[in-house]
Amino acid sequence: MANKKAFHKKESRSKPLPAETDTLTEISKVIEQKHNTGSKKVEICLIVISLLFLFVMLLLPLLVVVISALKDGFTAYMNAVTDSYTIKALTLTILATVIAVVINTVFGIFAAWTISKYHFRGKQFLVSLIDIPFAISPVIAGLIFILTFGNIGWAKGLADLLGTKIVFAVPGVVIATIFVTFPFISREILPVLNAQGKDEEEAAALMGASGFKIFRKITFPHIKWALLYGIILCSARAMGEFGAVSVLSGRLRGKTTTLPLHVEILYNEFNTTAAFAVSSILVILAVLILIARNIVEYKKKQ
Repeated sequence: MANKKAFHKKESRSKPLPAETDTLTEISKVIEQKHNTGSKKVEICLIVISLLFLFVMLLLPLLVVVISALKDGFTAYMNAVTDSYTIKALTLTILATVIAVVINTVFGIFAAWTISKYHFRGKQFLVSLIDIPFAISPVIAGLIFILTFGNIGWAKGLADLLGTKIVFAVPGVVIATIFVTFPFISREILPVLNAQGKDEEEAAALMGASGFKIFRKITFPHIKWALLYGIILCSARAMGEFGAVSVLSGRLRGKTTTLPLHVEILYNEFNTTAAFAVSSILVILAVLILIARNIVEYKKKQ
């Protein structure tokens, strides 16, 4: 009985008085208000800096391109865009982009599947090889291909045997585009396959499903948005490639010039209106790719 009374007396002492509770509540409200005010100021400041940076570095150059392209009127703009050299450069750009995307899609799926589903010696080395285009300058890559397939290159005989000219020709443009873009698709698929694991595929294989059916029914639904996102990134990089293509193509006007190279040629000729007009084609393509990328990102999150 005495212990119970002592316990109740101790418990009553531990409880804060009403006055103390009100004081603590007021202090916490003041601290929280100051914290929220400071956080709001920092948030507004960061938003303003980010918007200003985006305007100066992204929106302003795009506006300059559009305004300069239409500076001499719409007729001059259409003449520059529909010029025969511009059409040939656009055709070659689209051709190189399509071939690069198709080859890199096949390679990316195979590489990501191999790395994520199998354990073998040298797997990390293979991952490092895939990342080489991120580390090597495109200009250096172009020089490497010239030293490989050029007149003094060790693979010149192989190109002659196949009856194909690579350096200063369309195949060289395609090879350079493939090289600078091949990590994008595999790098997008690989994390998804690693997160998926192998349990579902192994269960389907035990139930007698074929390899293609396992890929079509189980693997592909998991990677489809990552694959599409990688294709979009690969396309954007391929259309804007300049360094490796500039070295390997030889800049033969109307034959091996892509849109970025054609823009440079026009600008070096002081034909700035035509250069900006052709640049606007790349701007339009970039905006379309950006819209497609945002749609795919939204679908991935869902």
